[in-house]
Amino acid sequence: MKINTMSEMMANGQTPDVLFWVGCAGSFDQRAQKITKAFATILHKTGINFAILGKEEACTGDPARRAGNEFLFQMMAYQNIQVLNGYGIKKIVTTCPHCFNTLKNEYPELGGQYEVIHHTTLLQQLINEGKIVLKGGGTFKGRKITYHDSCYLGRANNIYEAPRQILEALDAELVEMKRCKSNGLCCGAGGAQMFKEEEKGNFRINIERTEEAIATSASVIAAACPFCNTMITDGVKNKEKEQDVQVLDIAELVAQSI
Repeated sequence: MKINTMSEMMANGQTPDVLFWVGCAGSFDQRAQKITKAFATILHKTGINFAILGKEEACTGDPARRAGNEFLFQMMAYQNIQVLNGYGIKKIVTTCPHCFNTLKNEYPELGGQYEVIHHTTLLQQLINEGKIVLKGGGTFKGRKITYHDSCYLGRANNIYEAPRQILEALDAELVEMKRCKSNGLCCGAGGAQMFKEEEKGNFRINIERTEEAIATSASVIAAACPFCNTMITDGVKNKEKEQDVQVLDIAELVAQSI
């Protein structure tokens, strides 16, 4: 895929309408790269003028701060803010709730003031404006889909309806887990747990959450976070349900239905 970087656009005297912040998972994780591609494809198809930072993008510092390394977080944040401010970035979209939360809520006090939106919110806006037209009777028509709320999207930023409205626009049957919205159960990856083994306990959080999702009889578990996607995919494999249950990001569902 040909995606413009900020440096390329600036060299040509152009400025994008929005910067797509790819994030560590979306850049390096093979599974999350598919989410990045799906979202970039949608942006191309809807004619949105966007760019990425490419090699100038560093981790937002979220895992460092959650793990207690405040010094490392501030170093990374300042580095990113210098790059973003240097390009005069005003609007950022991200597919990762961790990046979204950090850029939106934690960068302002360090000098990074941006309009930050999560990709589910942008996709819902594009559907409402008629810029994304989902074909009727598509891949997911009539299929049961359950949606897992990411902690950093839901409880931390109160975004519950945008992803659900997108799923309803797919003609799918949205079935909720018992614990959902503000009462949703974490997938087990937050707070830098994604990068370490869990402490000793009687069960794994991601397995428990996957069991709740499978109990809805949904054939698709929709997520809006690459970390959640990884944890729930691992849970589905643990339950040997890969043939029956797909774990897909909202962007992938939309990309397959345009």
